[in-house]
Amino acid sequence: MTNTAYASLQSRFGRIAALNEAAAMLHWDASAMMPAGGGAARGEQLATLAGLAHELLTAPVVAEDLAQAHAEGEWESANLALMRRTHTRATALPTSLVEATTRANSACEKIWRDVKARADFAMVRPALTEVVALQRETAAALSVALGMAPYDALMDGYQRGVTAADVEPVFAAYEAFLAEALPRAEEIQAKRGAPVPLTGTFPVPAQKALCQALSASIGLEYDHARLDESLHPFCGGTPADVRMTTFYDEADPAKALLGVLHETGHALYERGLPASYARQPVGEAAGMAAHESQSLIVEMQACRSDAFLRFLGGELRARFGCDAAEVAPENLARLWRRVSRGFIRVDADEITYPAHVILRFRLEKAMIEGALSVADLPTAWNEGLETLLGIRPPNDAKGCLQDIHWHDGAFGYFPSYTLGAMAAAQLMKAARVAEPGLDAALAEGDMAPLLGWLRTHVHGKGSLLGFQDLLCAATGKPLDPNDFMDHLRARYLVD
Repeated sequence: MTNTAYASLQSRFGRIAALNEAAAMLHWDASAMMPAGGGAARGEQLATLAGLAHELLTAPVVAEDLAQAHAEGEWESANLALMRRTHTRATALPTSLVEATTRANSACEKIWRDVKARADFAMVRPALTEVVALQRETAAALSVALGMAPYDALMDGYQRGVTAADVEPVFAAYEAFLAEALPRAEEIQAKRGAPVPLTGTFPVPAQKALCQALSASIGLEYDHARLDESLHPFCGGTPADVRMTTFYDEADPAKALLGVLHETGHALYERGLPASYARQPVGEAAGMAAHESQSLIVEMQACRSDAFLRFLGGELRARFGCDAAEVAPENLARLWRRVSRGFIRVDADEITYPAHVILRFRLEKAMIEGALSVADLPTAWNEGLETLLGIRPPNDAKGCLQDIHWHDGAFGYFPSYTLGAMAAAQLMKAARVAEPGLDAALAEGDMAPLLGWLRTHVHGKGSLLGFQDLLCAATGKPLDPNDFMDHLRARYLVD
C-alpha cells in the first residue's frame, strides 16, 4: 500500500511531466513550424517552462515527501527510486542555471540553423562557447551530487547506469574491428559492382504519402502522430502526440523514406510505453541508448533486411514506376547498404557510423573536461575523422557544424547511438529466435511479429529496468557488442 507522501509525489511528478510535454511541443514547433523571428521569444518560453518544472521538483516539500514515502510492488518501488534520482539531479542545479542553460541552448541552436548553410563555424563559436561553459558548470554540480565524474554525470542524464569507463573499451574494440572490416567490406563491394540508381523524379507529396503509409503499416497510429519537415530529422512530442520530421529530396527518395522508418522506431517506442504509468518516471523510456535501439531495430535490422527490401521494392515500383532491376532487393541492398567513407553521420552506413559516434564522444568528453576548447573544435574534428576513416572534411558544414546536438546543449548523448545500434542487433537476434516466422513476415511488409515482441520485452517495460537489466531480461545477457559485429560480418563481409 502506498502512503500519502507517495501519492503527493505522483501528483507533482505528473504536473512536472505535463510542463515538460509542453516544452517538447514548443521544441518541435521551433524546428518544424516557427517563423525565424520567433526564436528569441521561444527561448524565453522554454526557459520559463524549464524554470517552473525545476521549481516544482526542488520545492522543500518534495524532499519531505521523499523522506516519508514508501511504495510496495515492483513498479511503484521503481517509480519512487526514479523520483529520488530525478530529485537528486535537480537539487544539484540552481533554477538560475537551468534557465540560463535553456536560453543559451535555444539561442545557439537558432544561430546554428543559419550558420550551417554558410559553413562558417566562427559565426556560432561565441554562442557555442557559452553553451559549453554552462554544460561544464552543470556537469560540475551534478558530479558532486552524484559522486561521479562530470562527463559521466551528463551521460547519466541520457542513459542511466552507463559511464565513459563502460563505453571506452567497447569503442576501442570497435575501432580495431573497423580497421580490418572496412577495407574488407569495400573490397567485397567493389567485386559486386555498382548498383543501378533509381531513375526518374520522386515528387515530395508522393514521397510523403509513401512514408506515412509505411510507418502506419508497421504500427504507428496517425491519430496520435504527425509527419512534418525540418532541417534535421527527429522524433519528438509526447507519447499521446508523437511528432516526426524528415526532409525530402526529389532525386532520392531514400533520404526521407529511411529517415522516417528510423523515426518511426522512436515513435513506436513512445506509443508503446505503459499507459498506466503515463507522466511518471517509471512510465518513461528506459533511456536514449534504449531509444536508439528501437529506431535502429526498425530501420537497420528490419527495414534494410533482405526480406523487407523485397516488399519495399514492390512499393517503390507501384508508386513511382521504377524499373524492376532498380527495385530488385539485391539492387536496393547495394544502394541502401552501401559502405562509404563519408563526412556526414546521418548518411553513414552501419559499418562507418560508429566511427562518427566515437569521434563525437571523444571530442565532447574533452570539451567537458576542459582538454579541448571550442575554438579548437574544427581542427580536432578534422584530425579525428582522418584518423578513424582516412578522410578530412572540406568545410565546417561537413565537419563540426553538421549536428544539432552540441548547439542545443546535448552533451553526453552521442554514445547512445552506437550503444543503441549494438543493442538493436542483440534484440533482433533474440526476436528471431522467439519468432521463427519473423523474416517471412517482413517479406510481406508485416512488422507485427517484431513489434509484438518489442511491445512485451522493451516498450511495455518503460523505465522499470535500466539499460543492461532490460537487455538481460529480453536477451538473457547484458550488452554484447559481438552480436553487432556478427551482424555486420553476415551482412557485409561474406564474399
